[in-house]
Amino acid sequence: DLRQTLRTVVNVLSSHLGVTRAMVSLIATSGDLELVAASGVMTADEFARGRFSRGEGITGRILKSGVPAVVPDVSKEPLFLNRTGSHRAAPNEVVSFVGVPIKVGRRMFGVLSSMRAHGTVATNFQRDVRYLSMVANLIGQTVKLHESVASERETLMQENSRLQKALRGKYTIDNVIGRSKRMQEVFAQVHQAAPGRASVLLRGESGTGKEAIARAIHVLSTRKDAPFVKVNCAALSETLLESELFGHEKGAFTGAIGERKGRFEQAHGGTLFLDEIGDISPAFQAKLLRVLQEREFERVGGNRTLHVDLRLITATNRNLEEMVSKGEFRADLYFRINVVCIVLPPLRERRDDIPLLAEHFLDRFNRDSGRKVSVAPGAMRILASCYWPGNVRELENCLERAATMVRSDVISEQDVPCQRDQCLSSTLWKYQDVRALSVPVVVVPHDDGGFAAAHAADGAHDTSAAGGASPRDRLVQAMERCGWVQAKAARLLNLTPRQLGYALKKHNIEVKRL
Repeated sequence: DLRQTLRTVVNVLSSHLGVTRAMVSLIATSGDLELVAASGVMTADEFARGRFSRGEGITGRILKSGVPAVVPDVSKEPLFLNRTGSHRAAPNEVVSFVGVPIKVGRRMFGVLSSMRAHGTVATNFQRDVRYLSMVANLIGQTVKLHESVASERETLMQENSRLQKALRGKYTIDNVIGRSKRMQEVFAQVHQAAPGRASVLLRGESGTGKEAIARAIHVLSTRKDAPFVKVNCAALSETLLESELFGHEKGAFTGAIGERKGRFEQAHGGTLFLDEIGDISPAFQAKLLRVLQEREFERVGGNRTLHVDLRLITATNRNLEEMVSKGEFRADLYFRINVVCIVLPPLRERRDDIPLLAEHFLDRFNRDSGRKVSVAPGAMRILASCYWPGNVRELENCLERAATMVRSDVISEQDVPCQRDQCLSSTLWKYQDVRALSVPVVVVPHDDGGFAAAHAADGAHDTSAAGGASPRDRLVQAMERCGWVQAKAARLLNLTPRQLGYALKKHNIEVKRL
C-alpha cells in the first residue's frame, strides 16, 4: 500500500527532523499535484484541499522547475498559499518551508516538503535540503517500483481475463448444456478423466444429468467404438440384478429357457454405467466387489469363469460416506468405485444455464409440435429464480407443460405453472411434514422422492427442531423479521413465495397487515 508506506515515511521524518509537518504530494492522472501523505493533525477536508496545478504556489513551482525551494518565513511569502488551511502559526512564531522535487532521472513524480517552527528566522537550511533530497530520491524509486508492479499486475489481469474469455465455452459436451462456471469445471474434469481407465463416480441430485455425463465420458474415451451399457440398480431386485449383470445359464431358475449374456459381457471392451449404485444390497455389494477386483465372474447357475475388460462408471445421489459409517455400504467397494469423483451441481447453483436450457427444451418442443413458442423476459426471470429441487428434469417438465397449455406463442409470467398454483414441487412439498423449519432453510429432495426442510449451512437433512423452536415459531420469527412481507420472508428462508404460503396455511399463521 503506497499511501500507507508514505504515511509512515512522513511520520518518521517529523520525528527525526523535529518538523511541524512533513508532506508528500504526487502527480495525479490529471497532471496536478495531489497530497497523499502528511504528518500531524489534519482533517479530511483539509487533506482533500491539498491540490496544486503545475507552477501554482511554492509546491507547484518546485514541480515545474524541478529544483528545491526554501522559504525562511512563510508569513512573508505571497507564494505560500496554505491551500489546505491547516497551517496556524502561534504569535511571534516563525515557520519555515523546505520543499524538494521527487524525481528519478529526469522524470518528476511529485514534491516532498516540510515545515518547521523557529523562535527566530533561521538562515542555514542546507542540511534539511540535503536530507530531504535523499529521502525524496528513495520515495521516487519506491513510487516508480510501485507503478511498475501495478502495471505488470494490470497486464497480467488483462491477459488472465482474455484467456478466461477465450477458454469460456472451450469445454463442450454433446447433449449437455452448460456455460456456467460450475459446469465448465465439470466439463474440464470429464475431458481430463475420459482418456484413462480409472473408475468414475458421478455424484449429484436426481435430475442433474449423471447419465448424460457418463455417456460423454464414454464417447470421449478410447472405448468410444465399443458398447456403452447402462443399468439402473434401483429398478431391480437383488436376484434380478444379479441375473441382469452376470447373465444366466439355461435352467438356472424357473423361466431360464436359454443362456443369456449379462451386462458385464455385453459391455466387454466398452463402458458399463451402474446408476443408483447406493441402492444395491450388502450381499450384492460383495459379489460386485469381486468382479471389480478380479474382472471375472460366473453366470447365474454356471461354473465357467468369464473374464471381461470394461470401464466402470457409477452414479448415486446418496451420501455414501454416511452409509459406510452406518455399515450400509462396504468401505472396500466405496474405495473401488470412487477413484475419480465428479460432482454435478444442482440447477440452483448454475442459474446462468437456465435460459440456455429453456431455449433448448423449447426448440425441441417446437420441432416436435410444429409450433414457435418462446419465453417472455418476465417469465424467464421467474424460471431463473426458482429453486428447482427436481433440477433439469423438472425444468424440462415445467417448460413442456407451459408450452403445451399456452394459447399464444409466448409464455408470459402468468403462464408459468408456479404462478397458477400448478408447481409440482410446491404440491409435493405441501404434503410433507416440515418438522425442521430453520433460518435459513432449503427444501431438498429426500432419497424416497419427498421433500423436507434442511439447514442451508451444511445441507444436512436435519429433521429435528434445532434450538427447541417449533416450525411454526420459526415461520413467525422469519415473518416478523421481514415485517410480515411474505416475499422477503421467502427469500430469507430460501423458499418460493408459493411454498411459504403453503407453510403459513399449514401452521394456521395469520398474516398481519401492517
